[in-house]
Amino acid sequence: MPKTDKLTIVSSMCIAIFFLALIAVANAQSWQSADATSAGWSIERLNAARDYAMADRKTTAIMVMQGGKVIASWGDTRRKVDVASVRKSLLSALYGIAVSEHRIRLDSTLAELGIDDKPPALTATEKQATVRDLLMARSGIYHVAAHETTDIRQKRPQRGSHAHGSFWFYNNWDFNALGTIYRQRTGEDIFQSFYQRVALPIGMEDFSASDGRYSLEKSSVHPAYRFRMSARDLARVGQLYLDGGRWSGRQIISAAWVKASTTPFSRTDRGSMGYGYLWWTLNPQVFGSGAAVASGYGGQHIAIVPSKRLVVVQTVDPAQTAGRQRTSHFVDFLRSLVAAAP
Repeated sequence: MPKTDKLTIVSSMCIAIFFLALIAVANAQSWQSADATSAGWSIERLNAARDYAMADRKTTAIMVMQGGKVIASWGDTRRKVDVASVRKSLLSALYGIAVSEHRIRLDSTLAELGIDDKPPALTATEKQATVRDLLMARSGIYHVAAHETTDIRQKRPQRGSHAHGSFWFYNNWDFNALGTIYRQRTGEDIFQSFYQRVALPIGMEDFSASDGRYSLEKSSVHPAYRFRMSARDLARVGQLYLDGGRWSGRQIISAAWVKASTTPFSRTDRGSMGYGYLWWTLNPQVFGSGAAVASGYGGQHIAIVPSKRLVVVQTVDPAQTAGRQRTSHFVDFLRSLVAAAP
């Protein structure tokens, strides 16, 4: 490529980033607050929910949003923590954009994409799994993966025990391979891409691409992609999904993708919770239609409850919890907030 063409491309990218930064400055206004009593909340129930969530669980921050305004905020909402498996729901947002731009096809197989792994390598049968299978945690590929919990390692099925698309298993191999596919098909770094395509347009106040890092396992070529984020920035992700992928009149993620991501394609091993495209879904009989949660080990959560126009975020410093925070605790907390909300 001629030197002048390379300079033109670099200049165009710099200009694009500059204008995105201007948009971010315009959007990056701190959240407005609403008076809970005037909004019709039960203060007694709201306080009881707070006491339950904050009591001896080393919670870093909680934000309760309704209609895009802060109803309650406890702890340090600016403090960035490793959000653990919430990373998968953040990647889902990037996939929604890439699929809309026809850069990734959901029916592409791993064989077509050239995806493999260290020995014991993937079999020809395993390589028939599709991108959609991986998004739903239904790949049928039970290779060792990076950043797995002990529980997942112990529960991992035997290789070849399930055909792709036939069985749900919360599988870090699927999630990590999706990161590799995204980087290969788009030519973009995950963290820089998230910063430019999501964080800047919705006005995140704390996140930068340097808040992400890759984590490798010696037995796999596919790294985990770890994010550090603040509660107030995670709340923006929740609001984006609650509003069907729109922000300030601009469609950031297609509404169809948001709906698909929060549709329970699979039953899971977590009681009434289902699984969509890298998002957990909540019991509609309790939380109403479309309720979903991005969930990370140790107490990291973004929940959306469309029936109440709610976004609820919880962050926890993993170094302080030693696994004491469970998803069931957060779901109980969320249920008490729904009961307190008008």
